[in-house]
Amino acid sequence: MVDPADYSAFFLWSGVEPPPAMDTADTVYVLWGELRKGDAARIIPLHRTPPARSQTELWMVIRAERLDWAPSAMAQMRAQVELWQRVSGITGVQIDFDSSTGRLGDYAAFLKSIRGELPAGLKLSATGLMDWPANADEDDLAALRGSLEEIVIQTYRETTTIADYGRYLQSAHRLAMPYKIALVEGGAWDEPAGIANDPDFRGYVVFLLPQRRVQNP
Repeated sequence: MVDPADYSAFFLWSGVEPPPAMDTADTVYVLWGELRKGDAARIIPLHRTPPARSQTELWMVIRAERLDWAPSAMAQMRAQVELWQRVSGITGVQIDFDSSTGRLGDYAAFLKSIRGELPAGLKLSATGLMDWPANADEDDLAALRGSLEEIVIQTYRETTTIADYGRYLQSAHRLAMPYKIALVEGGAWDEPAGIANDPDFRGYVVFLLPQRRVQNP
């Protein structure tokens, strides 16, 4: 079972109480806001106050349900990034969007447009689905490499580990770029053979659940 005490990188979503392990975290991804399916013009803020500055690697996360962002949403993101950069000293921005494997080329183009909005020196990350390295076209993967510093591959659906994650992650090397693997708190996990020896693997990120609402291992 995935215990936050055994890890040092975390996703912190709205309404989740940080566990004690957060006190010594190396990396934290904090959900700032969501751009929802019904409104391309505005990102809904969910974490209104920038985190306090610390030595922790900090990423500002935006959850997106569509890619056709209006100029006002881009401007809103840019202003918030500049605020977090000034107050918190962020490492970069992460986009959380569940692109289908067949539309990865479009998603890579969108990410390139996001990169163009970021201040110089900030990194860009994206969450990813396990199907991407397993089944994506090589040209689409190359486009992602050109837009991102890292991908964080999700191994769960909502609060449950996807049962056949090992089969999908056998192809993680096809990403050919830095990647992390996201685990859900309380989920089952047995590290697939070879992952730890992949030079592009950068460790694990635990998706924390509200009120420690964990699945049975």
